[in-house]
Order: sequence, then structure tokens, then C-alpha cells
Amino acid sequence: MTPSLTPRRWQGALQRSSEVQIIKAVAMLASRVPLQPPSPLGKIANQKPRATALYRGFAPSEPTARRLSRLPTHLEPLVSYAPETRRRRTFAIISHPDAGKTTLTEKLLLFSGAIQIAGAVKGRKASRHATSDWMEIEKQRGISVASSVMQMAYRDHVVNLLDTPGHKDFSEDTYRVLTAVDSALMVIDAANGVESQTRRLIEVCRQRDTPIITFVNKMDREVRDPLDIMDEVERELGMPCCPITWPVGQGKSFGGIINLRTKSMTVFQPGSEKRPQDFETIPLSDADNLRARFGQAFDDALESMELAVGASAEWDHDAFLKGKLTPVFFGSGVNNFGVMEVLDAVVDMSPPPGPRVAYTEVNRNREEKVIQPEDESFSGVVFKVQANMDANHRDRIAFVRVASGRYTPGMKLKVQRTGKELRPTSVVTFMSQRREAVEEAYAGDIIGFTTHGGVQLGDTITDGANLQFTGLPFFAPELFMTVILKNPLRTKQLQQGLAQLGEEGAIQVFRPDVGGPMLLGAVGQLQFEVVQHRLKTEYDCDVRLEACQYTGARWITADTPAELREFETAYPLRMAHDAADTLAYLCTSPYDVRLAQERFPKIHFHPLREHAGLALQINT
Repeated sequence: MTPSLTPRRWQGALQRSSEVQIIKAVAMLASRVPLQPPSPLGKIANQKPRATALYRGFAPSEPTARRLSRLPTHLEPLVSYAPETRRRRTFAIISHPDAGKTTLTEKLLLFSGAIQIAGAVKGRKASRHATSDWMEIEKQRGISVASSVMQMAYRDHVVNLLDTPGHKDFSEDTYRVLTAVDSALMVIDAANGVESQTRRLIEVCRQRDTPIITFVNKMDREVRDPLDIMDEVERELGMPCCPITWPVGQGKSFGGIINLRTKSMTVFQPGSEKRPQDFETIPLSDADNLRARFGQAFDDALESMELAVGASAEWDHDAFLKGKLTPVFFGSGVNNFGVMEVLDAVVDMSPPPGPRVAYTEVNRNREEKVIQPEDESFSGVVFKVQANMDANHRDRIAFVRVASGRYTPGMKLKVQRTGKELRPTSVVTFMSQRREAVEEAYAGDIIGFTTHGGVQLGDTITDGANLQFTGLPFFAPELFMTVILKNPLRTKQLQQGLAQLGEEGAIQVFRPDVGGPMLLGAVGQLQFEVVQHRLKTEYDCDVRLEACQYTGARWITADTPAELREFETAYPLRMAHDAADTLAYLCTSPYDVRLAQERFPKIHFHPLREHAGLALQINT
């Protein structure tokens, strides 16, 4: 009699980790169930052809999946990575400076159990700083100047949180981070509404159709009317809003938030040490009690909430995933209020890792290929390089967003740009500056490869497949300074420092082809100050930055090598190479580019480049 085909039987065979039993179970499934899709298992000795098919439609339980991670390597194709990838949530927090982004990050870490005490974003006298602000200059100024990565576990999910710099001078770092996430949490200061930097970040999210969750912060202060804020968010985002929570009062009369889903009100109590269980929750059905406690503010909130719900779109999860609808939450990050609802929303609403487009060369032709997160082969893209996270070891960390497959220690990896094997000294997960060794990582996770060079921003790393991910932007700088070293004996250290900071993307470094001092290009003045500080503290290079004649740069390409040589001969003093060794044209005014374009019509000037000079946008 043929044994019954049940998931329990399948799981039992897997849990016992017996090769024969596993293969029998797979053979039964292959013979009885339509395969979705079939995939070759490989040559396993003395097994029937039926057993060489993989049934991916069945997802084992989490304990089973963990047990299966210890199976022999040749049996790994039996296991789908889909259960693990579905557990991942990778999102970035974006906002205008001082909207409360880093503070909210701390509270999310606190509520997930990742940290015990939330730090504060304060000046130099603070005893404990934010976990995500680890640089000395961040602690001194109370601002974030570099993105940071934090991984935490919450409700059987693995949440990868990326805190981004809010200041516009570091927007490039933020843009690159947004290419590595599946969703974004936008923090808005309830007093100021949608501000300039938020608009820029929104535009980047919209170009990628990134789902956005909106959190209106600082409701415990005197702020604007929530209906006005909702209206402004809709106008600026260009997408409808759907309120999930609604405030009762504001400032000193702030009473709490109404949850439209649970039909209850959570009562506000000030205090940075409050936990979710410390807040009182009252059902809306007990309206008399709520009116007695909050008076007219409660009735006003109900009225404005009804207006907002009537004028807003209904919740549509598919529209949210397509970046066409944003849920709106209200609260006060510094008082831990309304934060739990946001953390739950990230887990419940945000998408797991999705497919990514890559390019591969077939017979010298570039072909598009869709990479699924549950694919067996490992692939990832470097979206950030950070030097000197550990001042004692002068290390360099390449932050890699895993796009597919599973990473395990000891894997043979290859950098696609160079074709060279990557041998990291260690691979870690992050809690900002604190790290832990990686045992395994799946699509959606952010892992760090400790390297000593050979890896650049935008590099694709695989276990062998010939792939190249694109979409990592580099913008032409708008400000230039010349680097003058005060002590000429530190020239070697300066060159090393500028090379590493250039590869990191903290600043753009240009090396004039005719020689002379190095040029620094930036989008904001604060970038120069940070680089000057880091050269002094991390590389012991005391430098002076002086103004120079250049006001812009354009990366250049040509239709033929001969035309490019002719152009270089005509403008030898304007030629320079950046950290990725990409040729650039330095200009003193916008007219320079126009005149050069008229003189050499077959030369293309690019205000934007991608990784290693690839996929340049043709634009004058």
C-alpha cells in the first residue's frame, strides 16, 4: 500500500535528515503533485529519475528549515530558500534633518529587544549617543553623516534597518542606500510638514516604485493640523494617503492616538522609558469614558478623523506595494509613543525581498536577467563602502545587499568587475558599529565583507554567475576644493586616505591628468568639513582646503577611441580621473560644457554615472 502523501510525512523525513528518506519523499511528491516549477536536483547515486525533481511549492516549517540548513551540500537544492526570504524585511528611514529619524531608529531597536537603552541624538555632553551615530564627528555635532545598518529580530522576522543621513550634503549616500532596500519609512516633523530634503528622497523612491510608510512625528509639541499635514503629504508624494492612526489633541493637550483598525485609543503618557505595555488602551465603544477624560479634544479628533477617512483612499495593500498608496501613522518618537504601531506595520505591510534585474553577457551581447530571491546561486551588490569603522584595525567594510541565494562562511565568491576571487577576512552582520560573525544570510540581508581593497561601490559579488546589477547613482559634484597637505612627509597617508574615502563615496576625488594637487568634489560644504576631520583623525593627515577655479565636472564618453583622444589633446588641462578611474572633464562654468559640446558633437557629457563608469546616462 502506498503511504499517504502529507506535509507531515514530508517534514518528518526532512527532520530526520536521512538522505534516503528525503529522496523518497521528494520522489513521492514529484510523482503525485504538479511541480511549481521543476528544478534538477543533480546526480545523486543510485536514485530514480523521479527523485531528481524539486518540489518548491512546499515550504517547511521554521524549525525544519533550520535543521535543513545543516544538510550535506549536495542535498541543499532540496530546500527552498523561500521561507527564509519571506521572513526578511529591509527598509530605510528617510527624512529632512531634525525630523526625528535617528531617534525613531533607536526606539525601533529598543522595542525589538535589539538594545536595552535607547541613545539620544545630542551634542558632545551626552553620556549615551544614538546606536546608529558611531563616528566621532556624529557624536560631536549630533547629526548623522553616514548611513548605518542594524539588524534585529522581531515577531519571527529578520528586520534590516538602515538609518540614513538627513542632511542634503550627504544625499548621495542616502540615494545609494535606497537602492538596497525594499521599502522606506518616511518621518515627517508635524510642525514643519514635508521639507525640501524629504521631497528629494521621495522622488528617488517614486522612481523605483518603493513602498513608503509615513510617520508623522513630534505630536507632543505644538504642531500643524493633521488634516493639513495629510493634504500636504498627498500633494508632495503624488499619491493618496490612508490614515491608520489618528491623533487626539496636540502639544500639551496631546491625549493619544486612535487606531482605526483596532477601533481603540492608546492614551499618551510622556516619558522616554515607556514601553508599549505601559500605555493604556481604551476601546472606542467606551466613548463616554473617553469624553470624560479628554473632553472636546476627543470629539474634535473623531470629527477630523471622519473627514480624513472620507477624503482618503481605502487601504489597498497591492497599491501600497506598487508605491501608489502610503499608510500614515502619528506619534512621538522621543516618548516611545506610536512607535510600536510603526514596527508592526513594517512587518505586516512591507514587502519581503523581491526579484531584481541584472545584466549578463551572452556572446558579447548584453541581456537582461531577472534574479529571484530564492534562487540557489548567491548574488549581492555593494551599495556602500565604509573605511575605518574600527579605528584600531584600519579596516574597510563593503556593505552587500544579498539579492539571491544563501551566504555561508567559506563560500568562494567573485567580484564581477575584475573577475577576481574575493577572500574577505571576516563577514559580519551589523548593529551599527558593533558586529557579529555571519553564520548564514539570505536575500534581503545586509552583510559586511571586511576587505583590504579590490571592492568598489556598485560591484556585483556572486558565487560564480556572470551578473551585473545596475542602478547605483553617482552625481556630478557642484563644489570643488584643492587639497594642500601641511606636512609633505604625510603624502603617502594622504593618498591612501583620499583613495579610501573616494571609494567609500564620502567625497569625490579627482586626479588631474597633468599632475598637481588632488581635487575634492562635493554636493555640499559640510562634506568638505567631514572629510577634513576624518583625514586628521583617521589618517593623521592635517590638510588645508583651498578654493579652486573649477565649479563642476562631467564624465565623458565618445563614439570612437580616436574621437576621445582628439578631445583629450584639445583639453589636456581639463582632464581628470575619479576614484573609479573614470575620465571626467573639469569645467569653470556651464558655458564650458556647451562650447566643448559644440566643438566636439560626438563627445557625450554625463552629469550622472553608474558603477565603474558603466551605464552612463547620456545627457549634456
